[in-house]
Amino acid sequence: MNFQIFSFFLFAVAAYFIVTDESVAAAFYYVYRLAKAYIQRQWWWITHNPRNPVVKYLMWRRSMKLAKELQKYFEENK
Repeated sequence: MNFQIFSFFLFAVAAYFIVTDESVAAAFYYVYRLAKAYIQRQWWWITHNPRNPVVKYLMWRRSMKLAKELQKYFEENK
């Protein structure tokens, strides 16, 4: 219960400063955008890192599918 009251108090103070001071609102907006960009960068790296075994498997599966399609295409067009 105390944590909820403390969190609400911090939120209320932050909201007060954001509403009353334009520079605080701009700083809050830029920090939000910076955090969002960092999270997107981390998510991209997790989903595209070739050392990740899941990504490695997906790349292998995609390559094998393309190889089968190319084999079929070249066998048909001899």
